[in-house]
Amino acid sequence: MSAQAQFRINNGDDSPLRKLNIAEISINNLYVDSVDEDKLVADAIRGMLDKLDPHSSYMTPKEVKEANEPLSGNFEGIGVQFNIIEDTLLVIQPVTNGPSEKVGIIAGDRIVTVNDTAIAGVKMSKEEIMKRLRGPKGTKVVLGVVRQGIKDRLTFTVVRDKIPVKSVDAIYMIRPQIGYIRIGNFGATTHQEFLEGLKTLRDQGMQHLILDLQENGGGYLKAAVDIANEFLYRDDLIVYTEGRKVPRTEYKADGGGVFQEGKIVVLVDSYTASAAEIVTGAIQDQDRGIVVGRRTFGKGLVQRPLDLPDGSMIRLTIAHYYTPSGRCIQKPYKKGEKTDYAMDVINRLKSGELTNADSIHFADSLKYETLRQHRTVYGGGGIMPDEYIPLDTTLYTNFHRELAAKSIVLQQNLRYVDNHRKKLKKEWTSFDNFKQHFKVPQTLIDAILKEGEKQNIKPKNDAELQKTLPYLRLQLKALIARDIWDMSEYFSVFNEENEMVKRALQVIEKQ
Repeated sequence: MSAQAQFRINNGDDSPLRKLNIAEISINNLYVDSVDEDKLVADAIRGMLDKLDPHSSYMTPKEVKEANEPLSGNFEGIGVQFNIIEDTLLVIQPVTNGPSEKVGIIAGDRIVTVNDTAIAGVKMSKEEIMKRLRGPKGTKVVLGVVRQGIKDRLTFTVVRDKIPVKSVDAIYMIRPQIGYIRIGNFGATTHQEFLEGLKTLRDQGMQHLILDLQENGGGYLKAAVDIANEFLYRDDLIVYTEGRKVPRTEYKADGGGVFQEGKIVVLVDSYTASAAEIVTGAIQDQDRGIVVGRRTFGKGLVQRPLDLPDGSMIRLTIAHYYTPSGRCIQKPYKKGEKTDYAMDVINRLKSGELTNADSIHFADSLKYETLRQHRTVYGGGGIMPDEYIPLDTTLYTNFHRELAAKSIVLQQNLRYVDNHRKKLKKEWTSFDNFKQHFKVPQTLIDAILKEGEKQNIKPKNDAELQKTLPYLRLQLKALIARDIWDMSEYFSVFNEENEMVKRALQVIEKQ
């Protein structure tokens, strides 16, 4: 290194930022091999963030777009729900009033070409197919479609448009006067979807609500606050945040909630996280409803998105979330140690927490009180339910688990619905009639068993087979309901045998 270069580096500024700058400049200009400067900087940022909490992170521009899409409420594309069966894209349902439905694409169609490029029978990944189907609003894409009963290939020109992404998975009356709403995540349109769902159910006579937040990984704080606001009274605290450099900020109900009366049961599990925990904690601490299930994930760190000039982003933790009683939602962690943190749910299973209430012990220091009825609730990370439901590890047999893992159940169900769609829709015009009387045909069960055997997946003995069949039939019936109608019907079938939902119904009836 020349004396002049040495002088430029040793200019008396010994700040950490200057050190980082010198290192990057030196590597870029002096390293023996060529380097990718953008990647170098990205790796340096990741290296710093890796030494912090488990949720501070760096995302590339592509990752930012992919992460925001499910929460933004829409994406741009052709508007179909699809699955891949035998290397071919099978349309499950076109989005109502979406661009594909408008040109005549229907459930059961197989899309085999996109702009004259074959996507069927070429082992193209689902991600690659999606990339070809999606595109800016207003652009055109020519689809080659094979339809059962039609000899020639059909051609459709679809003008891409904004496609809504729903975050409310299911809305239906589960019993007279009792509604059920399942929220998948908290996005930009969640609150509006939820309000529309409430109105639909109220028009059908709903007085009480089961709010299902199982497997809800969270999302936008505003969406969580808006949902909780619908249940609480004026000035009820929903959540507050506080950090080293961030003063306490409180979020309170404005008194305009549309469901301030009526019983509420919230369903949660180990994958209920972040924004979903905010709603759960607010309802529990304000004694507005009963929480049923298992301890939630425990993600209570507030991330501030810091946009970088190239479209990438740093999500930096700046504060903690606290429930109204003062419980920190975040579970304990060690800085820079992400492996144990990621294994937490598995460790809960090993410790017995998920399967046995007697395995759960809390120190007295973790005791808190709800704000109205002064019931004991516990801190220490996550929201502990009022009514504990153990995880039934015997529900899935190993045989069933292997069939599902190889997608045999899903693929055979798709094939069955595809071959019998017209007959099913003609015979089962009423979902209530379907739910009450439809029986999964033995031919479908036999097809699954035969395909399993072909892939060397067999039950250990007849006892395991007999234990597998009832739940397999329930799963298939729910999947068929989904393919003929939608997700509300899917959950309507499944929930009849769901222990959490059963307990929720008992809680409402007892109160």
